[in-house]
Amino acid sequence: MADQVQSASEMRNSLPLWLAVSITVVLMIPFGLWLGTWNFVLWCAFIVWAEYFALGARPQVLKILIPAYTFGAVVTGIAMFVNVYLTQWLPSIHTPGDLAIAVDLFVFVAIMVYAMGKSTTLGTGSLAMFNGISMVLALYFSGSFPHVGGAAAAPWMALLWAVVSGWFGALAGVFNVWILFPRPVSGGASAEGIPAR
Repeated sequence: MADQVQSASEMRNSLPLWLAVSITVVLMIPFGLWLGTWNFVLWCAFIVWAEYFALGARPQVLKILIPAYTFGAVVTGIAMFVNVYLTQWLPSIHTPGDLAIAVDLFVFVAIMVYAMGKSTTLGTGSLAMFNGISMVLALYFSGSFPHVGGAAAAPWMALLWAVVSGWFGALAGVFNVWILFPRPVSGGASAEGIPAR
């Protein structure tokens, strides 16, 4: 079995990284431009793609990346839904809704960070979890999601779109490494410092 598996140091990429990344980007563009209301948010996808590389660029990292990112996104989506109602109940200090969002995020971020300390997946995937948080907030406050339903649906659509776009980015990372077409070589290191998978 051991001699059937090539280590990363015995593999060389057939395609240079710069070309594989460029091909992946070009293949992603239609998903961000051609779907109208349902366009994926490519900057969100690119961030998760980078997380895939930051966590080691191996399919196994999806076991950390996907749950951690999704957990951060889901809890933040719930927080934004709660915020719709908190804004109606709490006074504002300077900008409409400022106290509500501060209280809301204080509680929900505290819950997520506490959970991170209790979970190996969330602890290892803390970057992905925090990006799940930031992507839902970014999509929600920029309005970068399909607008269906009223104000109460907006947090759920931002959450859904952060998850869809993020998972698309994770798949782009897998695809990007796959099209490097790693091949065995004798005694050589991998091309451009990216281990062949």
